[in-house]
Amino acid sequence: MSETKEIRLAQGPIRYRDEGSGETIVLVHGLLANGQLWRDVAPRLAKDFRVITPDWPLGSQELPLEQGADLSPPGLARLVADFLAALELENVTLVGNDTGGAICQLVVVDHPERIGRLVLTPCDAYEDFPPRAFKAMATVGRSKAVLWLIAQTMRAAFARRLPTGYGGVTRRADDALTASWARPIRVNPAIRREVAQILTNMRPEHTLRAAKGFPQLRIPVLLIWTAEDRFFKLPLAERLAREIPGARLEMVEDSLTFTPIDQPARTAELIAEFAREPALSAG
Repeated sequence: MSETKEIRLAQGPIRYRDEGSGETIVLVHGLLANGQLWRDVAPRLAKDFRVITPDWPLGSQELPLEQGADLSPPGLARLVADFLAALELENVTLVGNDTGGAICQLVVVDHPERIGRLVLTPCDAYEDFPPRAFKAMATVGRSKAVLWLIAQTMRAAFARRLPTGYGGVTRRADDALTASWARPIRVNPAIRREVAQILTNMRPEHTLRAAKGFPQLRIPVLLIWTAEDRFFKLPLAERLAREIPGARLEMVEDSLTFTPIDQPARTAELIAEFAREPALSAG
């Protein structure tokens, strides 16, 4: 991926990569991942688009935010909107995965001004925030002490490969990548504090509120899903497709939640085809 840049928002520093030229695509990863989730997708898209890949403050970034930054789902949506404004981006194709997809739903409902299109790959929505299979882990993870213990277990590659680790969301992430994702929460108390705050605020009331705004969406929406996802099952995508006006559902095979890792070529192809279609600004 391209050289890392850094911008300072009121909430704190955000590192990002900016490559290619043309219409802008901004990628939003989920909890305990960073921009490297898109490492095999972004270069493919950058052949025809400007692609911006931030390391959002979701537990695998190197730099913590300012103490007191709002890490509630609406606060994270505001941070994404502030990032787009700081870079003066317009008519953005916003792409979300996992927790990042929930944040993107809040962005398009609460801060639609700079969004031209929305792509949701497997992600939280409706009552599944966090998903049912992750609720117990999310609850105990609200304790910084317990979170530290969990982080220590992630030192071992075999533990990261388990279904309770990254093995539950990807079939093809290599050990070096998952080690880089797990390191910040293990070594940095400020990052652990942020993750505990995020987990404390992760409640379905936020995604259900976003869903109330779906009927008013007037931007093109693409859903890229997999029937094999263990957390965000296909009926969730089908419900989104029914309730978001004009939303289109496309399927990816042989993948878990992290479609950008498991099937980067197909994921990039679908995003690129969609981003070439005419878009209307939501503002």
